Amino acid sequence: MNLAAALPINCRQAFKMYCLARCFSCQLPTPSLPDYVFRKYNRGFTYGAVGYTQRRYGSSLKLNWSRCLHATVSLMDEKLLSVEQIFEKRSLRQYLMKMETEYNQCLKVVNNNIIEGKQDAEEELRAKRTRLSMLSPLIHCVRMLEAKQQEMTETETLLKDEDPDMVELVNIERQACLKGIQDLRQKILSLLVPEEDSDLSDLVLEVTAGVGGQEAMLFTAEVFDMYHGFAQYQGWAFDILECMKSELGGVRQASASISGPMCYKKMKFEAGVHRVQRIPKTEKQGRMHTSTMTVAVLPQPTEILFTINAKDLKIETKRASGAGGQHVNTTDSAVRIVHLPTGVVSECQQERSQLKNKEKAMKVLRAKLYSMKLEEETSKRYMARKIQIGTKGRSEKIRTYNFPQDRITDHRIGKTVHDVREFLAGEDVLEEMNTSLLEFSNQETLIDIIGENDSETD
Repeated sequence: MNLAAALPINCRQAFKMYCLARCFSCQLPTPSLPDYVFRKYNRGFTYGAVGYTQRRYGSSLKLNWSRCLHATVSLMDEKLLSVEQIFEKRSLRQYLMKMETEYNQCLKVVNNNIIEGKQDAEEELRAKRTRLSMLSPLIHCVRMLEAKQQEMTETETLLKDEDPDMVELVNIERQACLKGIQDLRQKILSLLVPEEDSDLSDLVLEVTAGVGGQEAMLFTAEVFDMYHGFAQYQGWAFDILECMKSELGGVRQASASISGPMCYKKMKFEAGVHRVQRIPKTEKQGRMHTSTMTVAVLPQPTEILFTINAKDLKIETKRASGAGGQHVNTTDSAVRIVHLPTGVVSECQQERSQLKNKEKAMKVLRAKLYSMKLEEETSKRYMARKIQIGTKGRSEKIRTYNFPQDRITDHRIGKTVHDVREFLAGEDVLEEMNTSLLEFSNQETLIDIIGENDSETD
């Protein structure tokens, strides 16, 4: 007799949960336990970092587990390879050999200083020199690695010596060789991942409240403050361009200019939809709500890199609205700029000066147009790669902040960290998340470059 089938439906669900936790099948595949449990038994159980507790089933059956299960399995653990594992791949060795062959060919052409039988010889020679300078650091590290590996082989042969003092010295030298090999391998991998054109740019940050009314606006204000704290933690400049506040102190929409070393590179993966799950301050019956807000991270180009024709702009001035005392509705300080070819609009009324508002509105407009240009250029490449991190688009749900469970889960890599308040402070916990995202993205880019499938092995 099937004991689970004999139980009432509510108890049967609880019994299946019990069997799954005990690693019995109960007609369900055990490997899919986390996803299945969270999807099917969400209504019947409360769950968190410390376990499960049965909720209002009308029976005396009580279940408690001390195991910690999350709705997503960490892709960081499954896919993020170590440096040694990457260098064991045949495709990487073949790619490095290909780069060294290309380097030798370019070097030969540059040394001979002539390309026979071609009309555009001078341009091709210039291109070879440029390519040579780009490959030189990589090839230099590859040759240093080969020399260090040879040194390691010679050192290990001395371990057969019967003199204990000699063996001790050899072990010390061997450890130094291992560290040198590890450092060179890491440097080679970093040289293989190309820098994006916008990685060294400053950025414009935009936050917008999404679904959830006042609660979404309150959460938007918290996230905006989190990035302000992160900028201070990194030593970046944070200049508020616009901030539209709600009646309860939340933020409907806000934007800021962030400038500092590597700011866009560290912030680019924050773009997307952020979801919060908690009991709002406005909730009187203690029910948990789910709200969203959107983050956009736009690289800020210099005027040299990206110019806008003044004839393509329509600039309007109007009186500012909102809080501001005598200044509001008395002077035409607010500025609205429309880019006629694309219809992109930028507004600013943050400052009392019309000139300063115009300058800030132009900064936002330039960032929006430059971001559109970059997305157009890279969309085909991203679609072909189908990378896990995504295209950093504003429509992609990237992260959940769950206050009852005190956890933050990034859905792109399945990484979960705890202590929501510490995360929203915008310091080391947020830095840890960003570092993981960057590492995962770099590895995906590297695998794509060398043309290797994740499952392929020697």
